[in-house]
Amino acid sequence: MATDTPVEQAESEQDHRRFARFRPPQAGEGGTMSLLDHIRELRYRIIVSFIAVVITSSVAFVFYRPLVEIVMYPYQQAAHAIKAKNPTASLQVVNTGVAAPFLLNLKVAIVAGLIAACPVWLYQIWAFIVPGLLVKEKKWAMRFLGSAIPLFLIGSALGYWVLPKGIALMLNFTPDGMGITNLLDMNAFLALEIRVILLFGVSFLLPVVLVMLNLIHVLSSAQLKAARKWSIFGFFCLGAFVNPSGDPISMCALAVPLSVMYVIAEWICRTNERKHKTDDMGIDKSEFEIQVD
Repeated sequence: MATDTPVEQAESEQDHRRFARFRPPQAGEGGTMSLLDHIRELRYRIIVSFIAVVITSSVAFVFYRPLVEIVMYPYQQAAHAIKAKNPTASLQVVNTGVAAPFLLNLKVAIVAGLIAACPVWLYQIWAFIVPGLLVKEKKWAMRFLGSAIPLFLIGSALGYWVLPKGIALMLNFTPDGMGITNLLDMNAFLALEIRVILLFGVSFLLPVVLVMLNLIHVLSSAQLKAARKWSIFGFFCLGAFVNPSGDPISMCALAVPLSVMYVIAEWICRTNERKHKTDDMGIDKSEFEIQVD
């Protein structure tokens, strides 16, 4: 059997060291890592997520025109509803500044890329929480992604659906017959739309996060039960903060689903605690120990 020469072995080791910087640090026995390795792991997950968003955003930038039409659809719906009640209403969309059109298209592409890349960065979040995935743990990663991705997309779609109703309600406060024109700055409107859509989407990840924290014994169903009333109160406060109009319908559109999902997550956590222990699920507490070198 042929053996590598010392020169070939040195080249092989050098290649390993060269490409090691592009790989996450390997977890030790039981998935343990030093504090420095956890920092390197976090850096790696952020870089991978950033690259994925850059790629999807670059593709989205090619289709900026239909994407801008999608962005403007909530405003057009709101304007149509306003003019149906008040045909004399004056509404106008403006872009201020020479670079405003380019920045608008760039922001739209980044938001579209961020949403399109959600499977990648959601997996990176899970992989960082549970380092050194074993065979038994991978099924939980797939379940996490299988539930987190549709919930994030459903929440984002709900925010997109609520936005026109909030805009119409706010613009309806314009006095009739006074010659007042409502000028909408596109970049300000886009910032509002991004905030609503992403906050709705991220908020819908709450039940998945709660269940995953229960699976790794960080959070118990008893703690969820004790915090239930305050959590539901917080959901309604969040709903009032996120939606632009502050009307009860838009506020409840976020608060009610979150409250229902919180109760469902609490029930799932209680069921898991009754039927299984952490070791039976293939997740070892020692995986989350941090060793400081």
